[in-house]
Amino acid sequence: MALMKPTDERMGTELREPPAALRWRLVIFDFDGTLADSFPWFAEVLNDVAARWRFRPVAAADAERLRHAGAVEILRHLRVPGWKAPLVARDLRRRMSADIHRIHPFAGVDSLLAELEGAGCELGIATSNTAANVRAVLGPAALRRVHHLEAGVSIHGKGARLRRMLKRAGVSAAEAIYIGDEIRDIHAARAAGIAAGCVAWGYNRPLALRRERPDLLFDTVREIPARLAATRPALGS
Repeated sequence: MALMKPTDERMGTELREPPAALRWRLVIFDFDGTLADSFPWFAEVLNDVAARWRFRPVAAADAERLRHAGAVEILRHLRVPGWKAPLVARDLRRRMSADIHRIHPFAGVDSLLAELEGAGCELGIATSNTAANVRAVLGPAALRRVHHLEAGVSIHGKGARLRRMLKRAGVSAAEAIYIGDEIRDIHAARAAGIAAGCVAWGYNRPLALRRERPDLLFDTVREIPARLAATRPALGS
């Protein structure tokens, strides 16, 4: 996706930049690993879930390699058949609900959402987690800033949910960005025709994310508003 400044073809001069509020009309976030610091909990409980559902546990020697892998490769390594994946995901969500007091937003998330809303962006969340878990972790004040929530999304279903969110918001794909922490989040954004942003503090390592060529890669929560204000959607592309 080209993030280029438009020019006036008659004058051959660069047009004045629009206000930051008009650049990205819809900013959509993943939840786990992007807004919520849930990976330590996930790593702690995963092998208990593996024992219950009889799939391959994660050995210490494999943990780092899997953080460079996509969802399909991970499921293949763990020997989780397709029919079992939704059951495993549901069990993880149930367990998280019981432990929700242990999950917290990353530092700066409340300010991030407030700043983006103040810039005129509509905010959304698209996640495989439950709406109840999202509400419990972010809290009512932060959730009031989120205009669209798609929860309980299947492993391969984010692209369709993102398209549905675009339609509901009345925003063109060229004016929206999805920000997540996994390779599959990049693929979901591409499937929906929107820009793909990634964070460096979630599940997949930055090197693995860079190989997928996201439009933006953020190193800290604090830099997200400024980086979004400094880039321009590919309107009309």
